[in-house]
Amino acid sequence: MVIDFGAVFVLILIFLLVVILLTNVKIVPQARVYVIERLGAYYKTWDTGLHMKIPLIDRISKKVSIKEQVADFKPQPVITKDNVTMQIDTVLFFQVTDAKLFTYGVERPLSAIESLTATTLRNIIGDLELDQTLTSRDTINTKITATLDTATDKWGIKVNRVELKNILPPREIQDAMERQMKAERERREAILRAEGEKRSQILVAEGEKESAILRADAKREAHIREAQGQSEAILMVQRATADAIKLLNEAAPSKQVLSLKGIEAFERAADGKSTKIIIPSEIQSLAGLAVSLKDVMGDTK
Repeated sequence: MVIDFGAVFVLILIFLLVVILLTNVKIVPQARVYVIERLGAYYKTWDTGLHMKIPLIDRISKKVSIKEQVADFKPQPVITKDNVTMQIDTVLFFQVTDAKLFTYGVERPLSAIESLTATTLRNIIGDLELDQTLTSRDTINTKITATLDTATDKWGIKVNRVELKNILPPREIQDAMERQMKAERERREAILRAEGEKRSQILVAEGEKESAILRADAKREAHIREAQGQSEAILMVQRATADAIKLLNEAAPSKQVLSLKGIEAFERAADGKSTKIIIPSEIQSLAGLAVSLKDVMGDTK
């Protein structure tokens, strides 16, 4: 069997070309950029997509993320204007805006930013007293952010914001602050209890007032109804009397009937509690007649 070394060489050459081609084709993912050097010098920055580098000539110097990143720095000792030493740790939010400057601008960018943050923090806190430091977080954050953002521009870094994570004063000051906060909480609780009791007393007083008003209204309503009942009863009696008189007049009673009615009225009056009775002259003769009839009836019996 005769081996064609020329064909084998061509196959090997093709295989090597394919391997070299595949190993030098690069895909840059989203939110990342690649810094490329050619013959040891900066050549270009690859953005997201497919790229080809020349073997043995081009080299990927650095892969840089352009997403916003967070750096949590350890507590730093700082001294306030009134000579109080406290520990402050910070959180930094930054983003790489220039991959070339980020790669070649400074060695260990995060370490440089941490040192710059500590220095800036000491300068700012050194102009503030303890009380101002504890109550001016927003002001301190704004000042640190502005200072770091300006200083890191030459490193291709954009500082979006800096937050003071914790401010830890000395132990004795913390104890005093805790006692003060406890006293403030107790005072507020006492105020809330007093307001609650006051509100309760007001509600009780309002309830008693409404109850008294309701009782008075009920009593007044009862009196009104009683008076209305008496008034209606009197009115009914008067109407009945008027109706009786009307009927009597319509019946045209004789003098004898009127006299007998007068005797009935006299009898009702005599049955009362009065000690003096005035007899009308019209019925005096009839009264005498009645007495005579009584005597005759008695003798007969």
